[in-house]
Amino acid sequence: MKVPEAASRRTRVRLPSDVVRPFEVYVNGVAQEEGREFRLEGRTLIFDRELKTEGRLGFWRWLSMWVGVAGTYRQNDSVDVVYQVDGRRVVATKLPLEAL
Repeated sequence: MKVPEAASRRTRVRLPSDVVRPFEVYVNGVAQEEGREFRLEGRTLIFDRELKTEGRLGFWRWLSMWVGVAGTYRQNDSVDVVYQVDGRRVVATKLPLEAL
């Protein structure tokens, strides 16, 4: 079965259970606008672009960084949501990213 490339490059982020409107969404510290950078489907944020986390570094990658031979230049996106709970400002950081 052939899947269109654009369809496989979307990302889903599930909101924590205590998030209620209004809330703010940030990707890598940059504010995102609903309807433009993401859309809300139920309790899930849908981004029409691929977001990735770097994941765990292997032994050789870690060792090469430690000795200063190489750095890490992989895509490492972070989605954060800012919202209110009992009048307090709360931040949910580094929410898990799911490819669609």
